[in-house]
Amino acid sequence: MHVDVPAEVLVGLLMATVRTASWLLLAPPFSHRAIPAPVKALLAIGLGLAVLPEVPESMRGNGLDAGVLAVATAQEVLVGSGLGFLCMVVFAAVKAAGDLLDMFGGFTMAFSVDPQTGGSGSVLGRTYQLTALALLFASNAHLLVLGGLLRTFEVLPVGQLLDLGVLARTLTAALGGMFLAALQIAGPLIAVLFLADVGLGLLTRVAPALNAFILGFPLKILITLVIVALSFSALPHVVDGLADDAVRLLVGVARS
Repeated sequence: MHVDVPAEVLVGLLMATVRTASWLLLAPPFSHRAIPAPVKALLAIGLGLAVLPEVPESMRGNGLDAGVLAVATAQEVLVGSGLGFLCMVVFAAVKAAGDLLDMFGGFTMAFSVDPQTGGSGSVLGRTYQLTALALLFASNAHLLVLGGLLRTFEVLPVGQLLDLGVLARTLTAALGGMFLAALQIAGPLIAVLFLADVGLGLLTRVAPALNAFILGFPLKILITLVIVALSFSALPHVVDGLADDAVRLLVGVARS
């Protein structure tokens, strides 16, 4: 069977696929190494087919020129990477909260290389990150984030360059929001651990012979595990809020 596909259609599919593939390489939960590369490639092509009608006719015609095609491809890589990095910053708040708990809970000695991300990570940081990824898929929030990506093709058509000034300002605000969200997630738990340290200090001053700080490390680890288990009930609401923020930032940056 022989199927003829117009070159204009292939060029339009290439432009759309380049943006979606660049976004998938950085944006959670699809950037995780647990998702095989062939799955990501097929998903990028499928998303490109879905938004193919949004590709302007002018780009399909001009894309046949090698120079214009190369410039347009580079622009789509920049747009997809910028939007993907923005999503990554938004969802990094959950892992940052876990890292803070590791620091104050006594798990810092367990830092090691994470084979899934290729970098070092903490025990609770990885736990929070994997739990958030599971919740994204379980609550269908990943479809909400994908919908935000597809909407960018409407507000920022293929061939138009992303405003780098707006992207930089949005990333700066997103970084501030990430640290604030991390503190909101881990702040109450850190306060409990701080009060535990204060209590042990007071007990040592009252009864020095007890040497209460010997019990400090196992006690803080026990408190950390208990309050982390209790805090997991709030993670679904946190993940839903982060998904809404990611979609809002995606569309807002593309529209600016």
